Amino acid sequence: MSNLLLSYYGDDFTGSTDVMEALASNGVPTALFLGVPSEIERFKDCRAIGIAGTSRSETPQWMDEHLTPVFTWLKSLDAAICHYKVCSTFDSSPKVGNIGRAIEIGKALFAQSVVPVVVGAPQLKRYTAFGHLFAAYQGQVFRIDRHPVMSRHPVTPMDEADLTLHLSKQTPLPVSVVDLATIRTADADARIDALTGGKEGILLLDVDSAETQAAAGHQLWRLASKGNAFVAGSSGVEYALLDAWRNEGLIDEKPEFAPPGKVDRLAVVSGSVSPTTERQIRRATADSFDGIDLDPLSLVGESAERALDAAVAAGVASLKAGRSVILHTALGPSADRGGDIDRIPGARHRLGQALGTILRRLIEQENLGRAVIAGGDTSSHALKELRVEALTTLLPLPQTPGSPLCTAHGSYALTNGLQIALKGGQVGTDDYFAQIRDGRGS
Repeated sequence: MSNLLLSYYGDDFTGSTDVMEALASNGVPTALFLGVPSEIERFKDCRAIGIAGTSRSETPQWMDEHLTPVFTWLKSLDAAICHYKVCSTFDSSPKVGNIGRAIEIGKALFAQSVVPVVVGAPQLKRYTAFGHLFAAYQGQVFRIDRHPVMSRHPVTPMDEADLTLHLSKQTPLPVSVVDLATIRTADADARIDALTGGKEGILLLDVDSAETQAAAGHQLWRLASKGNAFVAGSSGVEYALLDAWRNEGLIDEKPEFAPPGKVDRLAVVSGSVSPTTERQIRRATADSFDGIDLDPLSLVGESAERALDAAVAAGVASLKAGRSVILHTALGPSADRGGDIDRIPGARHRLGQALGTILRRLIEQENLGRAVIAGGDTSSHALKELRVEALTTLLPLPQTPGSPLCTAHGSYALTNGLQIALKGGQVGTDDYFAQIRDGRGS
């Protein structure tokens, strides 16, 4: 494709739609695929192409096998920049979702000495200062290793805020930091060139404000022109690049997105244990949604088929009664069965697939036009069961970026055209599910 500004791989599905939303809502038409597509001709007018992946919940061995062919395909698109997108909380470990290993694979394939990394994204209330990561929760900003949720993540708890130390556990590549004092200076270009000249490794650029975000965007664009097209980080990469592209007249004005309006019934499946999702479920069930509690162990155990059939039957009953429904495997951290689930090999992936199958059957049986999947890891495995091949942005949610309403595309008639939202565990206001049901942007 010609005139492509960016290609990217998202390490989970909610993060991938986060990038798509950031780009599309700022005048960069974007198509997101669920795997390497056989053809992309019908999306030829897009300026960005992404692939939604699952590497956030995978092993380094999985990455070696699966990321190399995906990165090779993305490189073949010849976009100005190729982005390995990770969660803005940077949660990862040497054994699961190893960001360092992914950077190594991309660095080798793109044959570049330095891989720029941007994690801070003020739009998402994520900030980096002198290499340390901070994130907001309930109106208060925490160092990530003291964050009430991410420091206790059930799979990859963030116990280190210094991202140079965090990455050192995942890769031998040295990490240099372009700190807040450096990125703001008038001679930042020269300082960064001196920092990277003749060196191999990772270059972490601090972002804590609109000013430093614009400066980081300038550096990403400048470093790409010097042969460092492969970058890593959160959707802070895109938010930073938008400033650089707009300054050079490369992108159009922000488009208008018309709210699609309310649907009578909405189906939601949730595998999230986040307290944010807990509040959202409780708010929805207090306001006309039916809540159905699912036993995650039953959905991955010997009686999985019966449990799945029972879940579908319960969901159909609510929908036939004219009510929206949320089928969930947990209500907050206190209901987390992660320890029990992890004792069963492959159970987390199968749980996500089971939730996706439940949702697809509800869509098929009740002819639903809109649905939601809650939970980052859940979305990565559940969406594939809907037989969707690609997504585009239908309605950005500027008040809670990272969880847009999307349009699904594919050859399966019952989900082609489906309106679907993928919501990370900690994303969205308390009335998120009603907001999606009502098809409103705020």
